[in-house]
Amino acid sequence: MATRWGICSAGKISHDFTVALKSLPDSDHKIVAVAARNLKDAQEFAEKQDIPRAYGRYEQLAGDPDVEVVYIGSIHPRHLGLCLLFMNGKKNVLCEKPLAMNSREVKEIVACARANDVFLMEAVWTRFFPASLEIRRIVAQGDLGQVKMVRAEFGTPLLGIPRSVEKDLGGGALLDIGIYCLQFACMVYSGEKPESIQVTGGCLETGVDECMVITLRYPGNRMAVCTCSSAVELPNEAVISGTKGSIRVPAHMWSPTSLIVNGEESQYPVPKPCLPTNFPNSTGMSYEAEEVRQCLLKGLKESPDMSHLDSLLLAELEDEARRQVGVVYSQDLQ
Repeated sequence: MATRWGICSAGKISHDFTVALKSLPDSDHKIVAVAARNLKDAQEFAEKQDIPRAYGRYEQLAGDPDVEVVYIGSIHPRHLGLCLLFMNGKKNVLCEKPLAMNSREVKEIVACARANDVFLMEAVWTRFFPASLEIRRIVAQGDLGQVKMVRAEFGTPLLGIPRSVEKDLGGGALLDIGIYCLQFACMVYSGEKPESIQVTGGCLETGVDECMVITLRYPGNRMAVCTCSSAVELPNEAVISGTKGSIRVPAHMWSPTSLIVNGEESQYPVPKPCLPTNFPNSTGMSYEAEEVRQCLLKGLKESPDMSHLDSLLLAELEDEARRQVGVVYSQDLQ
């Protein structure tokens, strides 16, 4: 039986996720409803994507008995309320990153998932790309020797986009794109908590971060350096250096389609989209969608590759990075 999806929010990322779902077999994944704050937006989305039902209130999606799992594609500050709404409605949830605005909210979301006995996963899609699976395999087998340094960077001009610069909309380079760099380091070091974190960065007049450089130190002189910027384009690559070899993700480190392992390159192309997408490699979101399906079929309440503890560690690192740079959201004062 197909996994039955509901789509929460009718924005750009929800469009791309829906296109990604359609690259998977109809027998495995079916989109049954979409909801937006404005009924007209939901109806237009449903018509474009050939979705049977459109709702103008999220509560209607939460109450739809045919919806098995909800994908949340809203802006960051709404994640907490929407996660609680759907999970209290006994829906499984795949929520866009960041899962919440801070670690306190992440703990509340996880507690709600456990209380309602539903599946919950933060949509860190990078984790489920074939290239990322290969990275974890190579590192786990010890082919690189001991990993001593991880470097990841993500920079792209976003200063003209309100949701990227306005504090009330959850703006800031770290929560928008820097999270990909942090998660990459956490993935390589298997969710190990660093001994220390040192951060430098700069903020916009709106009070959110424009750029950050985050240095993580692990036992045994192992390091990770994560760089993000919402002002300029960076090479956007990642490098893992070990005592016996290295892996380089040459571009689009947040959605890797190629790896260079000890000088030899391998390609991992994503499925072709049925409609134009807003972001590069968006059909790669099909990998996280299939992860949700496989977890549900196994009766799991979290993914072993992006667990609740993984989400909490990310949020705690983000909290500390923001503290050192001086970024405070209203959610931090509650």
